[in-house]
Amino acid sequence: MNIWIKRLGLGIVLIAIGAGFYLAMRAQSIGVETAVIENAPMTVTIEEEGIVRVRDVYTVSSPIAGHLDRSKLEEGETVIANETVIASIHPLDPPFLDERTLTELRAMTEAARSAIALAQVERTRAQLAFELALSEYQRASKLAKTNVISDSALEKAYSEMTLNEAQVKSSDATIRLREAELASALAKLQQPGTALSPEDNNACCFKLFSPVDGVVLKVLARSEQAVSPGMNIAEVGDPRQLEVVVDLLSSDAPKVLPGSTVKITNWGGDETLQAVVRRIDPSAFTKISSLGIEEQRVNAILDLASVPEGLGHGYQVLAEIEIWSADNVLKVPIGALFRSKGKWAVFVVVEDRAMLRQIQLGKMNNAEAQVISGLEAGQRVVVYPNDLIDDGTLVVERQ
Repeated sequence: MNIWIKRLGLGIVLIAIGAGFYLAMRAQSIGVETAVIENAPMTVTIEEEGIVRVRDVYTVSSPIAGHLDRSKLEEGETVIANETVIASIHPLDPPFLDERTLTELRAMTEAARSAIALAQVERTRAQLAFELALSEYQRASKLAKTNVISDSALEKAYSEMTLNEAQVKSSDATIRLREAELASALAKLQQPGTALSPEDNNACCFKLFSPVDGVVLKVLARSEQAVSPGMNIAEVGDPRQLEVVVDLLSSDAPKVLPGSTVKITNWGGDETLQAVVRRIDPSAFTKISSLGIEEQRVNAILDLASVPEGLGHGYQVLAEIEIWSADNVLKVPIGALFRSKGKWAVFVVVEDRAMLRQIQLGKMNNAEAQVISGLEAGQRVVVYPNDLIDDGTLVVERQ
């Protein structure tokens, strides 16, 4: 009896050891996430950051050299075309004079004063000669009426009077000329700070007016300072007329066509804005990426369907430009795809096993890919497969 008990116990121990070995050597099911292949609408977009800007920005610049008054404009201030003063520009002060130039100009001033004095003396002489000739002519006229003198003598008296009258006018012109020369010399003697009185300085400024109705976008020259021709003073524009400029990779630009729909997000509001591609610039430019790589970029100009409150000039946004869409597409999640023998592949779950399937893909976006062949609607695929999964591996879906 004891022998049978010992044999039974030994058998139980052997069975337990065998079961342990079986359980230890048996393949373990790997927990996976799965997704169902289905037909649904699909859209392919290009996502790039863009900048909102006023469509027509007017830069007001100085047309002359002068001294700019301190600007009282503030960004966001409303301006009216041809009424709002953007800037006031005064003439520049004359330069400082060295001693040699001062001496020459003082000599010119004294010479001009002396010339005026000489011209005044000549004018007095011409005036006296004219008065004498006028008196002679008047007497000759009376005598000619009684035939005391001949007509030729009368004509000679008239000519003498006329000539002396012309001499008086010439002397007056000479005096004005000399006075102008004196004024020119005195003007050249003026030093900075003494050229004009404060009243004259305020009266002779050049005013720049706003070219359009809108607001001040940026004040480029706020402080009082000297300005040169072409110097930018302020930027104005209409904030109701906004557009979005998005720089695309040159390899993506041919995929975008005028009229393509665009979704604008990350602009600061909760709603998604709608826009349309107006044009693609015909030339590209070089831009250094954040990784230090040179890229060829092309600007795409977008028109907003509506301008919400709070969106302004220079704001950064995210644009999703649609380049392809379909209403009924068999698609697979991007996370289920991997490369196998140079082709795209997925793991299809068949009877709790992951079966390797090579597939052919069409269009692809950031989340999904169009399946051309290799899969059918309703099949389940493993999403984000790890290195432990191989063809035929037992899997179990995670809850």
